[in-house]
Amino acid sequence: MISGTTRLIAHLGYPTESFKAPLIYNPYFDEQGIDAVVVPMGCKPQHYPDFLKLVFRLSNIHGALITMPHKITTMGLLDEISTNARVAGSCNAIKLGPDGRLIGDMFDGEGFVRGLKRKGQTISGAKALLIGAGGVGSAIAASLASAAIGHLALHDDNKAALEGLKTRLNTYYPATRVTTGSNDPDGFDIVINATPLGMRKDDPLPMDVTRLSAGTFVGEVVMKEEITPFLAAARERGCRYQVGTDMLFEQIPAYLEFFGFATTTAEHLRRVARL
Repeated sequence: MISGTTRLIAHLGYPTESFKAPLIYNPYFDEQGIDAVVVPMGCKPQHYPDFLKLVFRLSNIHGALITMPHKITTMGLLDEISTNARVAGSCNAIKLGPDGRLIGDMFDGEGFVRGLKRKGQTISGAKALLIGAGGVGSAIAASLASAAIGHLALHDDNKAALEGLKTRLNTYYPATRVTTGSNDPDGFDIVINATPLGMRKDDPLPMDVTRLSAGTFVGEVVMKEEITPFLAAARERGCRYQVGTDMLFEQIPAYLEFFGFATTTAEHLRRVARL
């Protein structure tokens, strides 16, 4: 029940038809008796900078979830930005500080890394290959570096994006060894597809899967189907793996903590979600 005391979390993006967050957060808030609600708000890019400032003038606003196409634009509209958001170059969560300042963070990568940890994969000191240096890939790279990954190898056909991500990682996480080049997965502890490859049935695989060893942990970000062709091929080679939707559900506990709400587990959220 929405009342005059309900705290609003704006879900800002455009278009809104594919938004999934309200169908996960709101059932959880209802179950837990949390007086808050996630409200989809469609905002076209040309109106977004002005609208973001206005929505945070509401007396009952608590925060905002940011999705496409606003994640990058948001970076220039904040008063305080987390290190992970700076490395990712984008932001997907904003909260209102006690002094009225807008505080931004990025949780795509945090969700991915939390999923790895919950599945027993060691990250500290490990070697990882990340295919894709776009928005999601950059967020995952930031969270891997924050979790003390030893060696992070990056591959992307977009050389500007690749070098930009490497520079940001070197600036904010100098202890992490960062290299760029091949997409050969041989010799890595963790291999991640952070590209859209797998969205369509005729997409090529993001790498030569015959080079994967059974001891490699494989991660996917594509959510269109649970077992993508890449994951199916890795599974056939005996690899442990993480499906794309795990990143979505694992990041929500981090969001809840960011917003100061009672947190939970990804499994609990899967049970109560009304997707």
